[in-house]
Amino acid sequence: MTGDQWISGTHGREILVDIQGLHTHFHTPEGVVHALAGVDLQLWKGRTLGLVGESGCGKTVLALSILRLIPEPPGKIVKGRIFFEGTDLLSLDRDGIRRIRGNKISMIFQEPMTSLNPVFTIGSQIEEVILLHQSHLASTRKQARAMAVEMLDMVGIPYPARRIEDYPHQLSGGMCQRVMIAMALACRPSLMIADEPTTALDVTTQAQILLLMSELKEETHTSILLVTHDLGVVAQSCEDVAVMYTGNVVEHAAVEDIFSQPLHPYTKGLMKSIPTVEAKKRGERLHAIPGNVPTFRSIPRGCTFHNRCDEVMDICRKEPPPVFCPFRDHSVRCWRYAN
Repeated sequence: MTGDQWISGTHGREILVDIQGLHTHFHTPEGVVHALAGVDLQLWKGRTLGLVGESGCGKTVLALSILRLIPEPPGKIVKGRIFFEGTDLLSLDRDGIRRIRGNKISMIFQEPMTSLNPVFTIGSQIEEVILLHQSHLASTRKQARAMAVEMLDMVGIPYPARRIEDYPHQLSGGMCQRVMIAMALACRPSLMIADEPTTALDVTTQAQILLLMSELKEETHTSILLVTHDLGVVAQSCEDVAVMYTGNVVEHAAVEDIFSQPLHPYTKGLMKSIPTVEAKKRGERLHAIPGNVPTFRSIPRGCTFHNRCDEVMDICRKEPPPVFCPFRDHSVRCWRYAN
């Protein structure tokens, strides 16, 4: 893929991020852990992509790999390409990726209460981001403070000129998450990565945060990669969804296609496991995918899902499936769609 090919998305949409054959490994005393095993994934400009899967499947590792925040050692991106606006992020030197990180790509980390520095006011933390990445708009602390107040107002924090002097411990979990979103959007990024942004928040606050992110996406035209294990969050907030299992994307499509016509047996199992009022009224037990998720040190040969799959074929036990596209804009790693 060359630098000018990234604009040729389907339906005239632009591809903002194109990940090709990404492998990220971690070296441990017990051996090498293949956290990402050849991930292929695209994110369209101006859309929200939900990255869904069970805990430990590699979602956060993928998010950190995009920003090249994998700690080395023990981790290392060993192979692959990550194109962002036509530039391969893995080819950039340290200064080059720093100009991208926090500026064109921002991230909301898990646990907002621990992501903010407890000894600095929220205002000073937002100002630092602005002065570091937006010096052409705010060259003085006073200008940065004015922008910080504006950002707090944008994310719905009341009395922003006063609350800017607060410390993180003086805010609720939901308010801290709003501050994290304000910091992420302060530099007007093209892509915002949100890693489990509603973790540890009550249901009402979760809904408010998801609605806020959706409204801000429309207002700022920022693309969002939403990392979550909650299919309800995906249905509510995303336009596209990628399903991960044991370090790879096994299915990728528009959210309505995934929910109405899932193709991969693992995705089908996830859909069946969603509790419904109708099933409860009928007294049906909640569906569970048989077996256990293999550890990264005991990944089975062939398709990594074959030992839990009720549609398994002989080839599934021998060869890992490539990506098939049985329908337009709907890709799946499953041998059943080889023809």
